Amino acid sequence: VTLNPFKHIDRFGTVILPILLIVIKSPFIFGWAKPIPVKFHRLKNPLRDMVFVAIAGPVTNIILALVAASILSRMYNFGLLNNSWLVHTCTNFFLINIILAVFNMIPIPPLDGGRVAVGLLPKYFSYQLAKLERYGFFIIIAALFILPLIGQQIGIPLEPIHWFIQSVSSFLINIIAIISGLRI
Repeated sequence: VTLNPFKHIDRFGTVILPILLIVIKSPFIFGWAKPIPVKFHRLKNPLRDMVFVAIAGPVTNIILALVAASILSRMYNFGLLNNSWLVHTCTNFFLINIILAVFNMIPIPPLDGGRVAVGLLPKYFSYQLAKLERYGFFIIIAALFILPLIGQQIGIPLEPIHWFIQSVSSFLINIIAIISGLRI
């Protein structure tokens, strides 16, 4: 276990891909760190316990979004919205954590949502989904970049990840706004 950020750098996911996306002027930039190793032999019930391990990140993102929304709500209540830097920082922190939680819960391994699905599905379907893990990165890249390009060429919007993230994020934003007292 280390808090040294350099130990978590993935050469492609943390450095090369974000730089490539900046160079090609992508409308968004993303990347990833090295996955955190899980010692399965230490889990009492590996299939069930992996669900808890996988859901920890997205739950943390939602808690952080709730904290940011609560801060924004208090700022609004006390008339402190004139501090635009703090408002923008809290707003971005809120939105980024919502989007990260939703993206990571897409049910495609190796994303957390894929691991949760593998742990919850009946054995046959769980096994079939788990076999996709080695191709999961390519499936995600295809859904993020290739399908939208094909859709553009044939005149049909093909953006499944965008649709998923937008609809689920909107729902979560409204729920968190209600819980935190944030006026949207």
